[in-house]
Amino acid sequence: MVATALLGEPWCTGQILLLSPRRLAARAAAERIAELMGEPVGGRVGYATRMDSKLSDKTRILVLTEGIFLRRIQDDPELANTALVLFDEVHERSLDSDFGLALALDAQGGLRPDLRLVAMSATLDGGRFARLMDAPIIESEGKSWPLELRHIGRKAEARIEDEMASAIRRALTEEKQGDVLAFLPGVAEIERTAERLEGVSAEIHRLHGSLDPAEQRAAIRKAERRKVILATSIAETSLTIDGVRIVVDSGLARRARYDRAAGSTRLVTERASQAATTQRAGRAARQGPGVAYRLWEEAATAGLPPFDPPEILEADLSPLLLDCALWGVSDPASLQWLDPPPKAAMDEARARLADLGAIDAGGRPTGHGRAIARLPLPPRLAHMLVAASELGFGELASEVAVLLSERGLGGNDTDIDRRLERWRGERGQRAEAARRLALRWSKLSSPTLNGKSAGSAATAIALAFPDRIARRRDASGENWLSIGGRGYRLDPAHPLAKEEWLAVADIQGAASGARILSAAAIDFAAIEALYGDRIISGAHAAFDPATGGVRTEAGRRLGAITLSRGQDAKADPEAIATALLKGVREHGLDLLPWSDASHRLRERAQWAGVIGISDVELEGALEMWLDPLLSGKRRLSEIDTGALHNALLGVIGWDGQQAIERLAPSHFTSPAGTTHPIDYAAEGGPTVELRVQALFGLADHPTIGPDRTPLILSLTSPAGRPIQTTRDLPGFWKGSWADVAKEMRGRYPKHNWPDDPTAAAASLKTKKKQGI
Repeated sequence: MVATALLGEPWCTGQILLLSPRRLAARAAAERIAELMGEPVGGRVGYATRMDSKLSDKTRILVLTEGIFLRRIQDDPELANTALVLFDEVHERSLDSDFGLALALDAQGGLRPDLRLVAMSATLDGGRFARLMDAPIIESEGKSWPLELRHIGRKAEARIEDEMASAIRRALTEEKQGDVLAFLPGVAEIERTAERLEGVSAEIHRLHGSLDPAEQRAAIRKAERRKVILATSIAETSLTIDGVRIVVDSGLARRARYDRAAGSTRLVTERASQAATTQRAGRAARQGPGVAYRLWEEAATAGLPPFDPPEILEADLSPLLLDCALWGVSDPASLQWLDPPPKAAMDEARARLADLGAIDAGGRPTGHGRAIARLPLPPRLAHMLVAASELGFGELASEVAVLLSERGLGGNDTDIDRRLERWRGERGQRAEAARRLALRWSKLSSPTLNGKSAGSAATAIALAFPDRIARRRDASGENWLSIGGRGYRLDPAHPLAKEEWLAVADIQGAASGARILSAAAIDFAAIEALYGDRIISGAHAAFDPATGGVRTEAGRRLGAITLSRGQDAKADPEAIATALLKGVREHGLDLLPWSDASHRLRERAQWAGVIGISDVELEGALEMWLDPLLSGKRRLSEIDTGALHNALLGVIGWDGQQAIERLAPSHFTSPAGTTHPIDYAAEGGPTVELRVQALFGLADHPTIGPDRTPLILSLTSPAGRPIQTTRDLPGFWKGSWADVAKEMRGRYPKHNWPDDPTAAAASLKTKKKQGI
C-alpha cells in the first residue's frame, strides 16, 4: 500500500488523502488498509463519502471520493495539514479526478510547493501524466499470481444476458473452486442474467451503486458457499473481493455522455477499453491463480480503445465552470489539463450558468452562484434547492434532489411523487442515510427557511429544469413537447400520460424523441406563477424538430409551446436562417441531410483521430460551415447534400483528408482484386464483408493504420450468406476452415474449395472458368 509505506516518511507530517472513484471502493479501501494495520476504521485510517463517513482527529490516512476532495480543496485551497494527495485509478479519466488534479497542481504551484501529488493506476498512461505533473514514472511489479485468459467469443445475434449466463455456467463447471465475478454493463442486464442463473449451485449476488451498503458488503464478503457476483464497473478497480478466482467479462461498459442537444446526460453501452478489460481480468488473480473468460475473440483485443475516453470531453461542464469561477479562474483552459475542456461545451455551460443567475456577464460568481456552490450538487439541482428554500419548501426540494441523485430510491417509477411516497415509508440503511442527506442539504441551502407544504415535487423540478416543462401533444399521452423545443416520449399506459402538463426531470435518448424517465404532473397555474414573465405575444419564427423546418406564426407562447394561435405571420428570411441554425445547435447534427458518403467520412475521421468534426466541434463552429448553406432555405432537408459534404471537407482541411486516407482507408482490396467498403461504425470495429474465396492465398490477417489494427472479416458464401466472422484469418484457415470447406463443397460444387486456402489463387469464378 503506497499510503502506508509513505506514512512514516520524515516529510509526511500531515494527512494523506487517497482519492477513490466510487463510494463502495472508498469504504472497502479504508477497511482493507485498517485491517492490514490491525486497527478499526475511524482511527488512523478513515473514509469520507457523500452518504457515509468514519474519521476522527487521529485520522492520518483518509480515503475519500473525488467529489469530496473537490469540495475540500475549494474550501481550503492550501490543503492545510495535508502532506500528500494520492490520485488512484486515474486511468478512468473521470471529470472529478481530472479537475481535482488540475486544482491540486494549481495549488502546488502557487500556494503549496511542498505538497506531494501522486497519480496511480495499474493501467496508467504514464507518459502523459509524467509530462503534466513534471514527475518521474515509478513502476512496481508487486506480487502477482498466474492469470489465464480464455477468449470464448459470443454470438453477435444473441442477447448478452444469455451469453453471460452460459459462460458463467461453463466457468462453474470447468473451474471447481473459487467464486465468480461477472462484469455486465448495467443493472438491467444484471437482473436478467440473475434470472437465467436460477438453479446454479452457488449464491447469486448483485453489486452496483444502487444497492444498500449492507447488500454491497455481503457481495464482497467471503462466504461459506460458492458465490457468483454480477457486477457493473463498480467492481473493476480498487476492490479486492475475497474468494474470487474467476472473472467472466462481457467486454461491454455503460458510460454517461452529455447530450448537449437534449440538455441531458444519457447512458450509452460501448465496448470496454483495453485498460478496463485488463483491470477486470486482474480481479481474478488478486489472491491466487485465476482465470478470466472473455466474451470476444483474442484478436479483437487489439481493436479495443486503449483507454477510457476522458469524461471532460463528453460531460456537462457547468459544475466545472462554476467551480473555476469560485477558484478565481475565468478561463478553465488556463489550468493544467491532460485534455482541456472543449470550447463549445464551455460556451454552453457559460450560457446555462448565466440563465441560472450563477455568474455575471464577466463570468464572475454572483451571490446566488456562491449559494449554489455551497451545495454538493449539479448547478441545476443546487439552484432548485436555493430557490425552493426562498419560496418556503426547501425540505421538500431537498428530498426531490436526493431522489434525482440516488438511483433506485423509492423504486423506479417514472412518477416522482410515487417514488417520494414510497421512499418516505422505507426503513432500510440506504433509505435512512438518504433522509439524513436530504436534511443536511436542506440546512445547507438555507438554515432558516424550511418546509414542505408551500410547494410540490413538480414545482421543485420546474425550478431546476424550466426548459423541460412539457405539454401533451396527442390524445394517447405518448408524445410531448417541451418549452425548450424538444420532443419527449412517455409510455401511454402510464397514469402520467393522462396529464396535460409535466415537469420533467430525467430523460434518456435522442434529442428529438427522448424518453421521459422521471417527471411529476404540474398544472398551468403553477407554471404561470413561476414563469409568467416568459410568456410572450406576437409574431415569431420557431424551429420544429419534428419536421426540421421553421414555422412563423403569431400568438401567445411559452418557449416552443404555443398557448394560443393567431394568424400566420410573414416570414423573415434572416429570422428563418437564424432559427434553423439555433435548431441544429439545440437538437443536434442528426437533423441535417447527411449523405451516406458524409456519414462514412465522419466515421473514418473519428477512427483516425482527426480533430474538428466531432459533434461538439462541429456544433461549436456552425456559423462558419453551416450558416452559408441556409440562405433561402426554410427546411433543413432543402440543403444540398453535396454542398453539405463539401462543407465537411472544408472543415477537415487538406491535411486532415490526407490523414484519413492514410489511417482509415475507405476500402479494402482483396487478393482477388475486388474492393469492399470498410464499415467503421460496426460494433466490433472496422469491418469488411466479402466472399471467403476473395481471400485465398492470403496467409496474414489484413490490418489498417500504423498500429496494424486487425480488420474484422465478415466472410460469406458465393450466395452472400454468412460463414464466419474473424479477426484471426490464419487461425480460421488452420482451425474451422476444414469443416467450412466440406460444407461448401456440398452446397457450391462448381466453386473451388481447397484444403489449403493459403496456397490457392483468389478468385470468385467457378472452377470451369478458372480452368480447374
